[in-house]
Amino acid sequence: MTRTFCLLVIAKAPVPGFAKTRLCPPATAEQAGEIAAAALLDTLDAVNATAGALPVVAMTGDLTAAARGTEIRQALQRVTVLAQRGEDFATRLANAHADTAAAHAGLPVFQIGMDTPQVTSELLAACIEPVLAGARSAVLGAAEDGGWWGLGLADPRHADVLARVPMSQQDTGARTREALSTNGIRTGELPILSDVDTMVDARRVAALRPEGRFAAAVDAVGVRA
Repeated sequence: MTRTFCLLVIAKAPVPGFAKTRLCPPATAEQAGEIAAAALLDTLDAVNATAGALPVVAMTGDLTAAARGTEIRQALQRVTVLAQRGEDFATRLANAHADTAAAHAGLPVFQIGMDTPQVTSELLAACIEPVLAGARSAVLGAAEDGGWWGLGLADPRHADVLARVPMSQQDTGARTREALSTNGIRTGELPILSDVDTMVDARRVAALRPEGRFAAAVDAVGVRA
């Protein structure tokens, strides 16, 4: 029996000059925007194909100025779209979980970003399974840079701890796990993934899914980092 859960994607409009700027150089601002857009679209494909998932996207930014804006808007028609709210990223994460819980009361939530376009529907379903089965209250997927790429919660209200965790640091993953533990939340470990910050990251991730939009956008840069 397939069990229902919310699959929450934290997304930023891929506006050239504002999205994935650490890819520049060798990428141009326009190429970086295309890479970010491709990452989001590949991620949404995996999310929409995940058994039992109710897709939710917490979005910020101006899609009218974004790379592949029309294509992204069309993809978002198939999901629940929420506006991000909060002054900093940690607060926006916590609020996205709270807003998802309000929209779909009583359902577990698995949250990812748009920086791991190598995820598959099979991986996403497997990651939330310990929570759905009641074996864990939470699961956390560490990123290679010390952050984290995925968080699953049986009760998404427990994501309020995220607002007190410094984000985008080398110990963000460890501090997130500690914050959950301090609140009595049993957290299982997920596979470690590489997210995309630099062109080296992008090349490595693209090689994992050479058939995707992301790989094509990375290859279009044409210069090895």
